[in-house]
Amino acid sequence: MELTLKKISRSRYLLLLFLPCFIWYVMFKYLPMFGIIISFKNYNLYKGIWASDWVGFKYYLQFFKNPDFFILMRNTFLLSLYKLIVGFPAPIMLALLLNELTHKLFKRFVQSVSYLPHFISNVVVASMVIMFLSPSSGVVNRMIESLGFHPINFMVKAELFRPIYALSEIWQHVGWETIIYLAALTAIDPMLYEAAEIDGASRWQKMKAVTLPGIMPAIVIILILNVGHVLEVGFEKVYLLSNPATYETADIISTYVYRVGLTQGSFSYASAIDLFTGIISLILILGTNYVSRKFGDTSLW
Repeated sequence: MELTLKKISRSRYLLLLFLPCFIWYVMFKYLPMFGIIISFKNYNLYKGIWASDWVGFKYYLQFFKNPDFFILMRNTFLLSLYKLIVGFPAPIMLALLLNELTHKLFKRFVQSVSYLPHFISNVVVASMVIMFLSPSSGVVNRMIESLGFHPINFMVKAELFRPIYALSEIWQHVGWETIIYLAALTAIDPMLYEAAEIDGASRWQKMKAVTLPGIMPAIVIILILNVGHVLEVGFEKVYLLSNPATYETADIISTYVYRVGLTQGSFSYASAIDLFTGIISLILILGTNYVSRKFGDTSLW
């Protein structure tokens, strides 16, 4: 007990810095979990949570039997898959390229330009995408017309929604996610590069034999976390970029929850869907972590 108190006293300033983050998570992440009880009740806003009638798994079964269930799951998985396949390697490649730059001023300029879009609101980003792809005044269609082709109304083509969303996500977040890998690169021992040079390794061989293995733990951890968020595609940008013409590919679980929960007032049904997606995400994280631990040396625990 005395040893524990000494450790706490020695780390009191670090704990004080951690306190606001801890309070935020308790207030906005853990306490709201109490609300999942309404997914097992026929929640009535006027009766309150405790006075509402228990219905068990009624709303879960209702979601599974919904004709749109497989469409929503397919759209959500595919949209996340597009983002994962294209967006996950992008910051790794950018970090490796920045690591090879020797001109410090240019390197800092590229870093600043690449991560600034992360701080732009999703509303602004969606507006920019719609403006750039406008069939009448968009920059992209102006270029298409200059090549002698007819303009394309990108935003009403369901088959183009996923690529547009994935590319906008890469542009907005690739620089910010690169910071993690650049931090991991600084932990690599410079003597490993010197030894590789002595052995006659080229820049590509050094990247393959030293750099990539050095940041592999960070890559695996980020991959595990990304897989766990497969069903948690960002609502704001999808909602802002989609329209009735693209619902075939753009309607995902989060937009469906918004419609049935907030628009139609089915709070219990929406809570059941959200809890279901949370359980699936937990299973995906545990499964990916197990595979990583079994076949590699890196895992979350």
